[in-house]
Amino acid sequence: MRRAASNDCEDSHDRPPVGSGDTPRPGVAVVIVTYNSAAVLESCLRSLRSDLVQLKAVVVADNGSRDDSLAIAKAVSDLPIVTVELGRNAGYAAAINAGVEAIDVADLDAVMVLNPDCVVRSDTIARLWQALGGRRGIAVPRLVNPDGTLQPSLRRMPTVRRALAEALLGARAGRIGSLGELISDPASYARPGPAVWATGAAMLVSTEAMAAIGPWDESFLLYSEETEFALRAADKGWTLWYEPSAVVEHTGGESATSPRLGALVTVNKVALFRRRHNLVMAGAYYLVLLLGESLRALMGRRVARAAVVALLRPVGRTRVLAD
Repeated sequence: MRRAASNDCEDSHDRPPVGSGDTPRPGVAVVIVTYNSAAVLESCLRSLRSDLVQLKAVVVADNGSRDDSLAIAKAVSDLPIVTVELGRNAGYAAAINAGVEAIDVADLDAVMVLNPDCVVRSDTIARLWQALGGRRGIAVPRLVNPDGTLQPSLRRMPTVRRALAEALLGARAGRIGSLGELISDPASYARPGPAVWATGAAMLVSTEAMAAIGPWDESFLLYSEETEFALRAADKGWTLWYEPSAVVEHTGGESATSPRLGALVTVNKVALFRRRHNLVMAGAYYLVLLLGESLRALMGRRVARAAVVALLRPVGRTRVLAD
C-alpha cells in the first residue's frame, strides 16, 4: 500500500480528487496523546470514523492520566483502538514516539498526530493524504475554533527580528508583511502552500518522511517539539504543506492562560533557537524574548510574569515547569 516518493514539483498534483473511484484508500494510523483528556477524547475518537481511508490503528498514548481517558478509549468498539500507557507525564514527543512504536509502520502510508481536543471532519485525513506527494512529507489542516472562526496555526522561520517585532507589537506583527513569526493574515489561510512550521495539534506525516526525519525530540517535553520536527524535516529535504480544504476543530489555548505552560512555551523557544544558531544570535534572541515578556509582565499579565521568572532560571529547570 505504501507509495514511493515521486519527483513531482512542489506545486503539482496528479492524484484524482478525494472520493474518486480511482483513488486508493491510504492506510493510516492515528496517534492521540492524552493527559487527563476525558472531557474531549470521546468527541475526538467519534470524529475519526471515515470511509475515505483505511484506519489501521487509533493509538491512544496516555501520559499518566488520573481521569477516565483510558477507560473512554478502551470502551470504543468500532475503531481499531490501541492503548499505550506511559505511566507518567512524559511529554508530547515521548508519547508520540511510544504510540508510533506500538504499530506496524511498514503496513502504513501515513501517521496522523492528533491532540485529543481536536474534532476531525470526515474527509480531513483523506484530503491531507492527497496533499502529500513528491517531497511533501508533512501535511497540516486549517484549524478552526469551536465557534468556526479561524485559528492561526502557520509560522515563519524564528528570527531575532521577528522576535523583536512580536515583543514590541504582539500579534499585530503578523499582519505586517512577513514581520512576525505567526502568520495571522486570514488571506494566507485561504490558499494551500508550503509553511516553515505549524501548530502540532494535527498533522499527517508520510511514513517515508517519518523514516527519514526520525523520532520526535523528547527533550522539549511540551511545546517547540513540532517546530523542531518541522525544521529537522526541512533540513532533510521534506516540505510541510498547508491544505485549507482539510479542516480540524481545535479547542487549545491553555498556554495563553496557564502561567506554567506559557512559561514553558517561552523557555523552549529559547532552547530550540540556541540549538540552531551561534552564541551571539542565541543570546540576542534570549534578550529579545526577555524584553517582550518583561513588557507584558509590567502590564500585569500573569503568564508573562511566569515566563520572565522561567527565563531567568537555568534552562535545565524546564521540566519542573511541566510537572
